[in-house]
Amino acid sequence: MKYIIGIGGMTNGGKTTLTNRLIKTLPNCCVIHQDDFYKPEDQIEVGEDGFKQWDVLESLDMEAMLNTVLAWLNNPMKFARTHGINIQQNSQESNSDDTHILILEGFLLYSYNTHNYKVSDPPGLFDGHVWPMYQKYRQEMDNNGVDVVHIDGLKSRDELYHQVLEDIQNTLLNRS
Repeated sequence: MKYIIGIGGMTNGGKTTLTNRLIKTLPNCCVIHQDDFYKPEDQIEVGEDGFKQWDVLESLDMEAMLNTVLAWLNNPMKFARTHGINIQQNSQESNSDDTHILILEGFLLYSYNTHNYKVSDPPGLFDGHVWPMYQKYRQEMDNNGVDVVHIDGLKSRDELYHQVLEDIQNTLLNRS
């Protein structure tokens, strides 16, 4: 069985922190970070607000990201090996199963059926650009009927981790 779990949310909202904890816990788990698919900085437009438009879909090479997801879907074991991830292999002596999990982590996951860019945050960036872009894309998800589990970002990191892990484990148990 193959499962893809999306962890989306606004920039600097804790997605990578949560993802990093989950991949240490879940068996046969790989991750694709949307931040790894930013176009080069010289290809990022400056908006009317004066900020580089990092928080828009056009700043990402989504075709490359989709191809990476397809490579995992085609062969999760090979994908894991080429990315240096140890995967449990089935054998008669092993109790492991063939469940493979891919976590997709990013701020615009649901808008295209390690925030790693090295840009300083000028004054007003969050309120003037990041938050409005998040609200815009979240509204698009709602309008398109995307099934999203919203979590309370005011909870502690540990509470969020345990809530998400429990949801994933329940899903795996109920579908196997």
